[in-house]
Amino acid sequence: MAWFEREFIAVPEDRKNQLVYKWPDVNIRRYSRALVNADQLALFVKSGRVVAAMGPGRHRIDADELPVLGALVDTLTGGNFYRAELYFVSTREFPGIRFGGRLDDVLDPVSEQVVTLRVFGEFALTVRDPAELLTALAGTADLSDPDRVQSWCADLLLKSMKMAVTQGVARRDWPVLGLSAQLQPIEQAVLRQTNTALYEYGLRIPRMGNFDISLAPEDADRLKRLAKDVKYISLTGDFQRYAAGELALGASQGFARGHHGMEGGFLGAALSLNAIGHQVGNHSPAPQLPAAAPETAQTSCGACQGANPAGAKFCMNCGARLVTQPRHCTSCGAESSPGAKFCGECGTPMPGG
Repeated sequence: MAWFEREFIAVPEDRKNQLVYKWPDVNIRRYSRALVNADQLALFVKSGRVVAAMGPGRHRIDADELPVLGALVDTLTGGNFYRAELYFVSTREFPGIRFGGRLDDVLDPVSEQVVTLRVFGEFALTVRDPAELLTALAGTADLSDPDRVQSWCADLLLKSMKMAVTQGVARRDWPVLGLSAQLQPIEQAVLRQTNTALYEYGLRIPRMGNFDISLAPEDADRLKRLAKDVKYISLTGDFQRYAAGELALGASQGFARGHHGMEGGFLGAALSLNAIGHQVGNHSPAPQLPAAAPETAQTSCGACQGANPAGAKFCMNCGARLVTQPRHCTSCGAESSPGAKFCGECGTPMPGG
């Protein structure tokens, strides 16, 4: 079995999900058979440089078939082995790679609130140029570990999305509360920036799967409340009136809770009534009517019958001397002097005395 494995080179079934598979032996027997699947490309690497490549199909590893292998002959073995690293690079698309995390704290230019943006989703990864991939990463990263390569690409994608989204929000191209409606232009901007960075590594992200950009829960609630407040204020046309209504609503909710939170309900009611009273007094004050003058006693002129204030000695209309009107007791009818407080006949108190 060991002899068969050394004579037949292929990617094991349990490793076909890898982006890159490295054949474990650097001494490759001459005339060995290599099987390259339809979605693979096999490359010989010597001293960090790709010296030969084999496309899909069955190949006999020999200098007669691949002349460049002549430079890889191990003379110490009598020319029976080629000394080189053999990599199988998958050229198919790897979908469903997860990425996500915190983007950044951004200032929403509409509400002028600082909020935290997050993103979670998937993307697909493929090899654009296998030779460039091996040349750029073979000596610095473990290409046999698919998780490390995918994680590195996910981090790069997250970085590109952070830059694209924050710039778009800052330029007012994309509203914070409407980012879900901008997923297509966001995807285009992110892929353009990410693939520019991946180009030199021979990798490419052809597309993104489902992804969602959202606010932290507390920030989402805060912006929704703010948007509602702004809408209501624009409808009422007065912030103080809206604030008074909100306080009244809070008070009614406190009363509805009854025993639980009664203190808050009474406090809310007091504040609401005070705010409403203050608002009504400030917003639409009722016109103040002048106080009615108290009625005063008057004396009629005997000549012109004109009305004159009590105590006047002459008529204000004709100048005639005013005669003091006699006073009579309401009990016995006897005449009394103008300044008398009681009737001189029966002792009854005089009116106005």
